[in-house]
Amino acid sequence: MRRFLSHLFAFAATLVASPALASLCHSFVESIPGARYAQLGPIELARAESVNIAYVTHSTYRITTPAGVVILTDYFGANGGTLPDVVTMNHAHETHYTDFPDPAIDHVLRGWNPLGDGPAVHNLEIADVIVRNVTTDIRGWGEREVDGNSIFIFEVAGLCIGHLGHLHHTLGDIHHTQIGRLDIVMAPVDGTYTLNIQDMIGLMKRFKARVVLPMHAFGPSSLKLFVDGMADEFAINRLATPDLDISLDTLPSSPTVVVTANNQPYASFD
Repeated sequence: MRRFLSHLFAFAATLVASPALASLCHSFVESIPGARYAQLGPIELARAESVNIAYVTHSTYRITTPAGVVILTDYFGANGGTLPDVVTMNHAHETHYTDFPDPAIDHVLRGWNPLGDGPAVHNLEIADVIVRNVTTDIRGWGEREVDGNSIFIFEVAGLCIGHLGHLHHTLGDIHHTQIGRLDIVMAPVDGTYTLNIQDMIGLMKRFKARVVLPMHAFGPSSLKLFVDGMADEFAINRLATPDLDISLDTLPSSPTVVVTANNQPYASFD
């Protein structure tokens, strides 16, 4: 109960201290499953504006907003050739965070609370994007690290983009409520260190995001297992490029798994 209340208070704090940009992605739940989504205020959508999403490596994606804000996910020191404005990190192991981020980075968002006195809470507004988080636990060698991982949500150009980080367990109803709608999901598909493949497939089918971007694949077999398990409800699109430009207008009409070209070492399957 104490932990539930800490999460509830943290969630309420993000709403009370919400930025000037209104959230499109929070869900108001009448019954679970089957969330009803509602916007929290007047929204002006620049529907023609596109967000660029590029796969960098491992579980690092580079998100570039229409206003030019550059975000790197699960940042561990590799800038991918571009100095980011914002980085997000998770505490699972050293390929998902660094204790020595480039001091020129304006916003370093850790998915865990280094003080250990509650979950990390982020609700950053920078230019045209809101960055917020929902914490999950990490399996440890001994005790579970409570709130050691964050699912980061990026709200930009009317899109709801989620990066699951180093997700280790299935999500409960309160997680889905805090996350809300997701149009694009970056999902780890190694099936061993993170959530097992079947549960990850089940989670993607519950989110029903229009675009699923696999990451954190340790070889072609886990990626193939994930893609094969998604193919009954999701289209499969293998890109010839390492990135994609996407907007509300260009979201695929049906849920789609998108594998970028620089995932090809892991995507060499038929």
